[in-house]
Amino acid sequence: MSRNAPFFLLNSLCAGLLACGVLTGARGETPSANAPISSLPRVVIVEDENATEAFKPRPEVVRALVQRGITHFTGKAGVGEAWRSLVRTQDVVGIKVYSTPGPQVGTRPSVVAGIVEGLLAANIPTNHIVIWDRQLSDLRQAGFGEVARQYGVRLAGSLDSGWDEKTFYESALLGQLVFGDFEFQSNEQAVGRKSFVTKLLTTNVTKIINVSPLLNHNSVGVCGNLYSLALGSVDNTMRFEGDPNKLAQAVPEIYALPALGDRVALNIVDALVCQYQGEHVSRLHDSVALNQLRFSTDPVALDVLSVQEINAQRVRAALALASRTNRLDLYRNASLLELGSADANKIELREVRKAE
Repeated sequence: MSRNAPFFLLNSLCAGLLACGVLTGARGETPSANAPISSLPRVVIVEDENATEAFKPRPEVVRALVQRGITHFTGKAGVGEAWRSLVRTQDVVGIKVYSTPGPQVGTRPSVVAGIVEGLLAANIPTNHIVIWDRQLSDLRQAGFGEVARQYGVRLAGSLDSGWDEKTFYESALLGQLVFGDFEFQSNEQAVGRKSFVTKLLTTNVTKIINVSPLLNHNSVGVCGNLYSLALGSVDNTMRFEGDPNKLAQAVPEIYALPALGDRVALNIVDALVCQYQGEHVSRLHDSVALNQLRFSTDPVALDVLSVQEINAQRVRAALALASRTNRLDLYRNASLLELGSADANKIELREVRKAE
């Protein structure tokens, strides 16, 4: 699909999302390993009402939920076998988290701990497992340093790893360069039209497990799989932030870079808690504990379902209609680039609410 294809707003899809109560697929059932293969994007949701207590994750329950999710998604009997169906022992697996908001609002360390345990069960060496985000400082403040020490795995920041001068996203939009951007010191005009990809991806990580929270974003609906990976992997991002139209075009095109999208083995939504207002600021009074994890290889389908969930929670909270997002053109654009499905009515959804 050409990147010059016209982009359209999704007002009609937004209305469909709000009205949609039933998606294709079985609810509350365990998928059979011999079930026919569907051409629809598949999302598996696992749920345990005991996964959180007063919005705080219960680590043992969460780790068991990760195990249940990966085995149901892959159809494999064992955890190690399930992860080996997605990554190889020689891969360097980067677990991409969203750490900027901290452990209560961003990706939760207990979810990542469950993923690390599964990768170790799959015989992935500890030095081949990297927990990463844009900045090391954010990772440490969010509690991921403790997870890395506990399991002996690596911690890395895309900014701290440096930028690859040969791999970049270029657009006509000029951005004000800041300290840390690749061209900051060499560009006398202090503006640039290129966003360079982190060396962490171009020279090290070969497979990505993308883990994003169910957290609203004021410009694009959700701090989801597309947004988190795209803007966490490149520099010169200030030219996109704060403008829904710019983000809607740039995020899918950055995600589509081979160094990013082609390396994603699995997307997971940390839906233990859904915060539907507040963006990066923790607002427990605008949150609801869903006690869920959501698994898919389709980042667009997951993000669309996340926007649907956020809107549904805003309806339940009797918030003003104006607070519900209709900024869904990012996901339509991603669909045009064949990154996944933006049609909520064409998703094979399976919910597994009880452990076997």
